[in-house]
Amino acid sequence: MECLIVTGERKRRGFTLIELMVVMVIVSLLLTIAVPRYFRAIDRSKETVLRANLGATREALDKYYGDRGKYPDQLEDLVDARYLRVVPYDPIMESSTTWTLIPPPNGQTGNVYDLHSAAPGIGSNNVPYAQW
Repeated sequence: MECLIVTGERKRRGFTLIELMVVMVIVSLLLTIAVPRYFRAIDRSKETVLRANLGATREALDKYYGDRGKYPDQLEDLVDARYLRVVPYDPIMESSTTWTLIPPPNGQTGNVYDLHSAAPGIGSNNVPYAQW
């Protein structure tokens, strides 16, 4: 008489709950490290664009004054006179219309001597955006 031994082998068709939990824990740990760094990088890039836009606009204001002997009445005058291609964009406020315009000192003509961001809050350099 022959004896046939059947082993309890079966094919694995999926992952166990423990394996899935381990993967989920690893993914969540990686996300807790990566997500805050991602948002900080976005904020830093917005600040960099803001600095560049302020610098380019201030340079255009100086050139406009040097060429015409007066400051522009509005930012659109810089675009119309081709000192800028477009009105500068404030990436913190996500708008081109929310700038705080500073009038020129006494005795000078025009309405736009300088500009600042109207964004609330403090930048990464611990200076309020309104003072940049």
